Amino acid sequence: MFDIGFWEIAVIGVIALLVVGPERLPGVARNVGRWVGRIRRYVSHVKQDIEREINADEVRQLLEHPEALESIRDVARETAAVFDDTRKELNSAANEAQISSQADTVVGVDAVAANDQSAEQRIPHHAVDDDPFASAQTSTTAISDESTTDEQRTEQPGQR
Repeated sequence: MFDIGFWEIAVIGVIALLVVGPERLPGVARNVGRWVGRIRRYVSHVKQDIEREINADEVRQLLEHPEALESIRDVARETAAVFDDTRKELNSAANEAQISSQADTVVGVDAVAANDQSAEQRIPHHAVDDDPFASAQTSTTAISDESTTDEQRTEQPGQR
């Protein structure tokens, strides 16, 4: 807006100090700041009003000239057509990928089924039925659970 540098502001401050005095300078500075803020707000509101009017004039001109409006509609139609074509291509690509993945799954299942031994036949029978460590593990777990509860009881004798 204005091209005021540091030295210009310093000179204005010194002159204000000499004219107004040190006692009233803070109050004057506050009032000047308020007025400057009000002026800036007023100027920004006027700018916004002018921009709104200019935009309204442009819209009125578009409505008065149907060929300009028709060219905008043509661009919108072309853009919609491009979006529709792109959507169709993406949908067809997704369908092809889904069909391809289903075919790969069927081939993979057929390959597993063609294997001469199933998973149950490859695991030895005694490894599934007999677990010699199963009873020892459960009893050890039960003993360790009881010992921790006893330790908790001894660590906190007055609380229940």
